[in-house]
Amino acid sequence: MTKMASISKDSEELLNAQLELWHHAFGYVKSMALAVALDLGVADSIHRRGGAATLSHILADANLSPSKLHALRRLMRALTVSGTFTISTSTSSGDDEPFYELTPASRLLVRDDVDGDDDGEGSPASLSPVLSLVLNPFRVSPLGMGIAAWFRRGDGEVAPFAVAHGKNMWEMAARKPAFNALVNEAMAADSRFVMRIVLKECAEVFRGIESLVDVAGGLGGAAASIARAFPELKCSVLDLPHVVASAPSGGNVKFVAGDMFQSIPPADAVFLKWILHDWGDEECVRILKNCKKAIPPRDKGGKVIIIDMVVGCGSSDAKHIETQVLYDLLIMGINGIERDEQEWKKIFFEAGFKDYKIMPILGVRSMIELYP
Repeated sequence: MTKMASISKDSEELLNAQLELWHHAFGYVKSMALAVALDLGVADSIHRRGGAATLSHILADANLSPSKLHALRRLMRALTVSGTFTISTSTSSGDDEPFYELTPASRLLVRDDVDGDDDGEGSPASLSPVLSLVLNPFRVSPLGMGIAAWFRRGDGEVAPFAVAHGKNMWEMAARKPAFNALVNEAMAADSRFVMRIVLKECAEVFRGIESLVDVAGGLGGAAASIARAFPELKCSVLDLPHVVASAPSGGNVKFVAGDMFQSIPPADAVFLKWILHDWGDEECVRILKNCKKAIPPRDKGGKVIIIDMVVGCGSSDAKHIETQVLYDLLIMGINGIERDEQEWKKIFFEAGFKDYKIMPILGVRSMIELYP
């Protein structure tokens, strides 16, 4: 269930400013997506199949593993939102799989000789060689190389980031202090920014609960903000032992060393800020099952509070939607995923929860209340 709510003018201005910066910052992901589409021959596949092709067609033509179907759907979602391709409304496969068609722009990506003279030079209208040159920096970047090579791999276990770097993002952070500091500073800055708005616009979410555990809450920035706003609320942070070892001492937040995949300390509410999007569905179900074990029934105030994107939820502004799907491709690099409501609903119910409420009140992200 989605619940629309209004927010203050100050918060709206802040979130719009964030959207503007994110939309510009993620612009390179659009270029990377176009580079990957060139490598996979998406336009040629659609052209050879008479101007309309399903994801299964494109997958087969590119000789990709069936395990990459969902990732290809995410790539094509970004490329259709940006206008490079379009989804047909007049054709449908037997299993309701959508057909993708060329736009005037993507027709210029077709390498095949449309005139049929087979002179070996390809289509006289093709700009693919030009685009390949222009997009080369994105093709040879770690993210571009990682995703392009990852699509060609038969398995889905190794993340594109690891394909490019030889180790996953978390392993690199553990081995490179400068990179680890960059990640930690980014997460701390995001917590300061979003929690200021959360506690102004969504404070009712925290009222009536006596204890809260912030899962994978790092050094406790978000939990400390909640504890300051609600002094009577007992706040704790669960994170890995090496993270907790660096946590600040004193204060009104308790730190617990542990692993969210093993167990979560009991509390009235579990808080997951920008955590689940790092993980695939199977891992999310495991985390959420542990959350369910940690909280009391709904009639006793038990709930899980999630801050994450719900793709397609909230504003219908083109910039809003494009930023969401570009971020989805970015997080694909670490095998993460930004989900739409149906994808969230699937993992919620599989984890044993009975109901949820989505509040698209945080710009491109939403506040979700999940009930046992």
